[in-house]
Amino acid sequence: MFTAVIMAGGSGTRLWPASRKLHPKQFLSLLGTTTMLQSTLERLDGLDMAQPTLICNEQHRFLVAEQVRMFEKHPPTILLEPEGRNTAPSIALAALYENLQGNDPIFLVLAADHVIQNVEAFHAAVQRALPVAEAGRLVTFGVVPTHPETGYGYIQCGAAIGDAHEIRRFVEKPDQHTAESYLMEGGYLWNSGMFMFRASQYLAELGKYSPAIVEACERAMAGRRIDADFVRIDTESFLSCPTYSIDYAVFEHTQLGAVVSLDAGWSDIGSWGALWSISQKDECGNSLTGDVIAIDSRDTLVRAEDRVVSVLGVDGLVVVETKDAVLVTTRERAQDVKRVVDDLKVRSRSEHILHQEVYRPWGSYDSIKTGIRYQVKKITVKPGAKLSVQMHHHRAEHWVVVSGTAKVTNGDKTYLVTENQSTYIPIGEVHALENPGRIPLQLIEIQSGSYLGEDDIVRFEDRYGRA
Repeated sequence: MFTAVIMAGGSGTRLWPASRKLHPKQFLSLLGTTTMLQSTLERLDGLDMAQPTLICNEQHRFLVAEQVRMFEKHPPTILLEPEGRNTAPSIALAALYENLQGNDPIFLVLAADHVIQNVEAFHAAVQRALPVAEAGRLVTFGVVPTHPETGYGYIQCGAAIGDAHEIRRFVEKPDQHTAESYLMEGGYLWNSGMFMFRASQYLAELGKYSPAIVEACERAMAGRRIDADFVRIDTESFLSCPTYSIDYAVFEHTQLGAVVSLDAGWSDIGSWGALWSISQKDECGNSLTGDVIAIDSRDTLVRAEDRVVSVLGVDGLVVVETKDAVLVTTRERAQDVKRVVDDLKVRSRSEHILHQEVYRPWGSYDSIKTGIRYQVKKITVKPGAKLSVQMHHHRAEHWVVVSGTAKVTNGDKTYLVTENQSTYIPIGEVHALENPGRIPLQLIEIQSGSYLGEDDIVRFEDRYGRA
């Protein structure tokens, strides 16, 4: 038996505009109806494992909690990082947490944003790696390359160790010529970023080569606290931790490394071009999602989320449409999307941070229109959910109920507002909104005032620990 550790961090840059800083790709449904995080959990079914541990940024905690709610058989423990510090500290937190519970399990470390098309082959690779990890080795999974890929790092295999190989060296992302030579020579695998080892063995090797990480994570875990469904670590201690990947902190130095080959249709979907390569396509090689019209076009990926998107006479393009942004590039340049995100940051824009529709633990809001001194939103509140008791210094709000019933607290009054009715919340008034019904509550909110930012909220009470 082992414990799966799922790393669900990410900055949301590589698949912009579908992914954003506060809604990275592991929370998207890119292939089928389930999100990448949910698919990661689903592919563990059939393996003999204990309760998994999931590590995510605290800004994503409610997205994570909502998406894992369906996994009653193996509900994960959710560890919250105040800020990303790369993979080595994340795994150290999971190992230290297990130690505090009196456990020293074998870890199967996975990323929440990978695709594995052949689950049976993945399970077989895990079973091959398990005895190697039990023998004290730190195992990484190397993907059998299918083409000379320049977007992945490589692992050169050494001598055989049972069903694994020693690691001769790690190689950074190569140029095209070098990648082609690796395939011709053989003995090279793609670096998948998945691992298996005993928790204590990992901590020992991490302490040997990167002791500052262990020390910072020990302090952070010592200051932990339980917050509803989450384990929060001490912020100040964790922010002092070095930002290192597990490869840099441990695997490039340890003498205990081993690699197990994996041939299971793996992809980290590191670009829109990578998604096109593994997606279902029409007879012209097009991958089309949403309301799309494609005429005389070939080998093109089009993803339409909100409007009809038409392509005519194009070849090898990527077109991604969301409510507030559109990306058009070639498949060859799709790995450079981060440059667009960087430019948005320089311009102090928000399209790289949030979608127009923003998810909250109580439901969601969709920013329909923003102008000078006004903003219009569609708000959806889940049955039984309640927004925080709050007030605003700079804006008033008008609420018009479209469907469902709203329970409104407005100063010292509490009353119901039903379909086609409205209410007014003055500037500075303490108020709250709740859905007492069994169907989603939908309303239109019209904000007016001198400042309409989301930080103009003073919370007095909150079910979700945000007060």
